[in-house]
Amino acid sequence: MDIIELTRQLGAAIQQEEAYKAFHAAKEANEKDDELNSLIDKIQLIHMSYQHEAAKDDANEEKLAAYDKEFSEVYKEVMSNPRMQAFEQAKQGLDSLMKTITGILTLSAQGEDPATCEYQSCGGDCSSCGGCA
Repeated sequence: MDIIELTRQLGAAIQQEEAYKAFHAAKEANEKDDELNSLIDKIQLIHMSYQHEAAKDDANEEKLAAYDKEFSEVYKEVMSNPRMQAFEQAKQGLDSLMKTITGILTLSAQGEDPATCEYQSCGGDCSSCGGCA
């Protein structure tokens, strides 16, 4: 069996994981939430309006500040939606799984024993870091 076939099998196994299923269920729930999608569309329009104004040579700072404020308000509303919160949590779970898989593959490619190597997730505090794997 070649490495590509093994990778395809790994991909199929990932799709059987609870983190994958939870992410896709949350994504589907978001797609069906008309109110949430309306808010997301509104954020995109505000962002485009901001970009359009900011690109002008004589950009109106008051308009930019108003767009920024409106964006922040709508963003908070989006992020307070229970479906979006569930989506974000599910996304973090899938991201964590994928980082672990990628970490093990990277360590294996660096010569560590694939059966025993342990991927240590970055905590984000680089002051005590010995370097990324």
